[in-house]
Amino acid sequence: MGRGIIFFLMFVTVDVVFANVRSNCLSCICVVETGCHMLHRGSGTYSHCVMDGGSYSCGPYQIKQPYWKDARLKGGDLMADWVKCTKDWKCSIDTVQGYMTRYATSARIGRTPTCEDFARIHNGGPNGFKNPDTLYYWSKVQNCLKKQDIKVTEPSKSQLLEKEKNYTGNQ
Repeated sequence: MGRGIIFFLMFVTVDVVFANVRSNCLSCICVVETGCHMLHRGSGTYSHCVMDGGSYSCGPYQIKQPYWKDARLKGGDLMADWVKCTKDWKCSIDTVQGYMTRYATSARIGRTPTCEDFARIHNGGPNGFKNPDTLYYWSKVQNCLKKQDIKVTEPSKSQLLEKEKNYTGNQ
């Protein structure tokens, strides 16, 4: 009986351990991706997904479906639905954390991961931390970090509707 309890506790612990991307780093990735907005302009309306490089990127972190699938391997269920998850702030953050838990590890990178590693992996995939094409993205995140006045809050439904009304010209 004792072994069963230990196994169960180990299983539960593994399911909730994240890479621990710090909030200021997460905030700046969000700001660089979308201005940290859930909805984006597109085709005359606001949508939470936009076409990007031949596939959709969704939510404030511009998460593609393969990224979300990879994140599920370390981030848990993630609402079992990519589109639904990327419409939810907590699930979007958990997706980024799960992805980083999988790919931004000391064993893969050869050192303790930094915000630069997290940002470049977010932008360039599992090996983005060493891809020179992600350096420009990192410079944008770095500029955001220098400002240190980032406030990430979930907009209210009325704020989102007002933005959409202003954008589409509907009264």
